[in-house]
Amino acid sequence: MNRIPNDHIDKPIFWGSLVLLLVTTVPLLLFPEAGSAWLLAVKDLVTEKLGVFYLLLGLGAMLFVLYIAFSDIGRIKLGSRHERPEFSTVSWAAMLFCSGIGASILYWSMVEWVYCYQQPPFQVEANTPEAARWAVAYGIFHWGPLAWSIYLIPALPIAYYYYVRKRKVLKFSQALVPVLGARKANGVVGKLVDISLVFGMLGGAATRLGIAAPLITQGFHEIFGLPTGLMTQVAVLTLCALLFCYSAIAGLRRGISALSNLTIGLALAMLFFVCVAGPTLFMINSGLDALGRVLHNFLQMATWTESFSHFQQFPDTRFPQEWTIFYWAWWLVFAPSIGLFIARISRGRTIRAMIAGAIFYGSLGCFLFFMILGNYGVYLHFSGELDLVQTLNRQGANVTIFAILNTLPANKLVMLVYTVIALIFTAITFDSISHILAAVAQTKVDGEPLRWNRIFWAFALAVMPVTLMFLGGLEALQAASIIAGVPLLLIAPLLCISMVKVARHDLCSYPLLVEKEIVLEEVSAEDPWSTSKAEPALEKVEEVGRDRGKETS
Repeated sequence: MNRIPNDHIDKPIFWGSLVLLLVTTVPLLLFPEAGSAWLLAVKDLVTEKLGVFYLLLGLGAMLFVLYIAFSDIGRIKLGSRHERPEFSTVSWAAMLFCSGIGASILYWSMVEWVYCYQQPPFQVEANTPEAARWAVAYGIFHWGPLAWSIYLIPALPIAYYYYVRKRKVLKFSQALVPVLGARKANGVVGKLVDISLVFGMLGGAATRLGIAAPLITQGFHEIFGLPTGLMTQVAVLTLCALLFCYSAIAGLRRGISALSNLTIGLALAMLFFVCVAGPTLFMINSGLDALGRVLHNFLQMATWTESFSHFQQFPDTRFPQEWTIFYWAWWLVFAPSIGLFIARISRGRTIRAMIAGAIFYGSLGCFLFFMILGNYGVYLHFSGELDLVQTLNRQGANVTIFAILNTLPANKLVMLVYTVIALIFTAITFDSISHILAAVAQTKVDGEPLRWNRIFWAFALAVMPVTLMFLGGLEALQAASIIAGVPLLLIAPLLCISMVKVARHDLCSYPLLVEKEIVLEEVSAEDPWSTSKAEPALEKVEEVGRDRGKETS
């Protein structure tokens, strides 16, 4: 499937993205202190001035996917009438979850509540039982249906164009043709859209890989006594990239699919062991309590901006900016790569099945991690067995995570399994994102992108996380996601409009809307926004103009 010649590389996007990456990272490496200060200043500016738009995007994304799922559009099949799903439901769900979450779930599910416990929302007093309850609930909220709805914004139009309209191009510019028009989408505007989204993918991957590398390094330190310095973290990223090379050679089915199935098996085994070996009843009770709190306060949690914090009479905790807005920006910056990947693996399913599967399997998987790993840490802290607040504040999140795992029976084995899961999660992140980066950088994708192109982008992915790890600190990693995702605030609504516009246009020519599955096998190439009709119309206008000019003469 890799027979596409090298001249099918989209040179403006390929070189434009690479130049933008170097222009961004080289100054940060040369001037680390000034670069770190600049990142944090821009992050504060974005979350302060644009934070409300991120919150509106989260709610809007969920309303959008619900509308698509329950309308006639949801019944459209991604493929031909007799086409079966490319992957089994188990493999599809595993790939969807592993690529969409990565090693970040291992990190945040164990320590997010500790941060929120010390800086709780809604002016709740810190370090109190009520603060703990909100802290546990917010993790489930941040990793729930709203997050996966944001992922689906780009997945839907890309999947539609790729499998229904048979356009073998995985580019956002092509998905925006109904909004921008064919000329702009294929011209400079379209190239700028694709380059900005490639840069967003690189920035988002930098945050995820920048969190994963120190976590895996800490695991190797606890198990084998290896140092935890920057060079070891760079070596870990290199190891993940090399592991990805196997997947690139093996292909999508034997590569990402096999790694995802292995990771899900190990993760479920680890979660089951922790659930049985730990305070089982407490973890289940606390998980259900947190779920009920989220459902009861969903709209309040999704729209809280702490608007009165500008007045001296009210405290300014910056909780929405530091957490909810950060997370929505984080999901948004991952949406291009993960959304395209979800679209790529969903052939043979209906749009409704793709939406339901992404939201259900993704949210359920995240809920299990937070319910078991997060609540195990909660139990250790409040039972007095381990002071997680003190450990986190003095030694950092990675040490805290392995201190929690160290309290389990067969602790070394659990640490090893945890580290291996994080390693494979990170390799899948390399694989899935580089797969999409390579696809965007090609003018045509028939099956899978060129192998050398995928491997190149896999190693290019490591450039920005290494730079941010050199700057140091979790805040720099968070800032990268927020800044890189700003262009997507404008592009995401356009993708939603484009999806509805093209699907409604195609459904108008379909006579039987009562079928369970709608198969649009003969979609007309002519539409109001394509060059096929627009250019003749333009020529006719020019011809009329010339005739009138002659008459005037």
